Amino acid sequence: MKKKINYSVFFCLALLGLSACDRSLLTPIPQTSVSDASAFSTPTRVQTQLLSLYGALKDGNFYGGRYVIYGDIRGEDFINETSNLVTGSDVWGLNATNSATAVVNLWYFAYLTINKCNVFLDGMAAGGTTVVGAEAAAKYIAEAKLIRGLSYYSLLQYYARPYIDGNGSKPGLPLRLSGIKGVGQSNLARSTVAEVYTQVLKDLNEAEADLPLKYTTDTDNTTRAHKNTAIALKTRVYLSMQNYAAVITEANKMVSASAPFSAPTGVANALQADITTVFTAPNFTTTESIFSMPMTTTSGDFPGTQNQLAFYYSPNTANGGVGNGEYSLNPKGIIADTSWGASDKRRAFIKQSGTGANAKSWLVKYKEKSPYTDYVPVIRYSEVLLNLAEAKVRSTNTVDAQAVALLNAVRRRSDATKTYTTASFASSADLANAILLERRIEFLGEGLRNNDLVRLLQTIPAKGTVPAKAPSEPNYIWPISASELALNNLATDN
Repeated sequence: MKKKINYSVFFCLALLGLSACDRSLLTPIPQTSVSDASAFSTPTRVQTQLLSLYGALKDGNFYGGRYVIYGDIRGEDFINETSNLVTGSDVWGLNATNSATAVVNLWYFAYLTINKCNVFLDGMAAGGTTVVGAEAAAKYIAEAKLIRGLSYYSLLQYYARPYIDGNGSKPGLPLRLSGIKGVGQSNLARSTVAEVYTQVLKDLNEAEADLPLKYTTDTDNTTRAHKNTAIALKTRVYLSMQNYAAVITEANKMVSASAPFSAPTGVANALQADITTVFTAPNFTTTESIFSMPMTTTSGDFPGTQNQLAFYYSPNTANGGVGNGEYSLNPKGIIADTSWGASDKRRAFIKQSGTGANAKSWLVKYKEKSPYTDYVPVIRYSEVLLNLAEAKVRSTNTVDAQAVALLNAVRRRSDATKTYTTASFASSADLANAILLERRIEFLGEGLRNNDLVRLLQTIPAKGTVPAKAPSEPNYIWPISASELALNNLATDN
């Protein structure tokens, strides 16, 4: 029986916990069962600190739920059903304020994760490396850097202008790179977008160098960082920067030159034959899932109240679902696109309820009932393939044959009736648009829509009662958290 990581066990010994005072939003005070001096005193305690970083990343207020949810409901493919501010109606309405639950909490939990990483890295430098030995230390440090890099990248997607707007010159984030263990360390000006991206890539490059090629279990290969995790995330980061040559360089490390595409080294990442398998328990740890946030029924080891993906997207039990029906699918959104064929297996993720004027469509990609133990996808192999396809098209401005093959790999996996050829596209722009359309279908409910719109400086389309939002308008990106502005005298708002 494969051993699963129960992050909640390690959370209880995490070096930094939540503090009740407001200042803890920026400077959380340690709340631990071991002293700061002894937290890195044994190999077991060092590993405990490391695994608590994954626990922080997968918190329901961060990558265990809400970060992913916000990425979709900001786009045009969902309709808000409850007008509940707690579950992001203002995020959906593109009018979230500095003090909005989403704006404040995502900032807080992302920076809490970053601070845990910084404290861990400081602890390793101060003696942890000696305790566990150089080989283990290098791997642990690499995991911490990957988590920190992913956290900073994630914050950029909501709180900073896209890289293409000013070539990274606009205000980014306060770039905190050392651990905060007490009050009085809040003041720090925002680095530029380019400076934050530079740090993200530094973390990911250094992580790639020292991460293991793979682990001994499928679970660890999905829920802990390995070399292909860092490479895959770099393709996403470089795509956001529109550095298409770098996307190609990175993707070529883990995508074979021709179909069937797979990773030639490390974990044998590849598409699964059936997309529905990837989202059905107990198959959350296939080689397609490069990095996911694991959930179990153990108390504290699932997303928590009103954070869960199935809670948001699945209809209630009366309508045949397991959730609360917070967001239905926009009938004028991607599900209405006629190029998405009825025989496509991804249509199985759509459930109908009601008839006539009461008819609604729901996303049932996430199926596990309360306490909602679906693994939350961070990045899948299909994204790497489409990242590479888009980069090939945009870098060459041609109807690139390999890009078409990569697009076919993703589409035909779910719809064998559809085959693209280079003749299917009159221009490179047509092919690029087809790839973007495929991304909307493939990653529906996986949090990528906001990133795709913003990285290309595209207008966020209208939906329901919400008008379109142009890149020049307020709330195209979020304001800075009110808590940061209150405690950091050097911070400026968007």
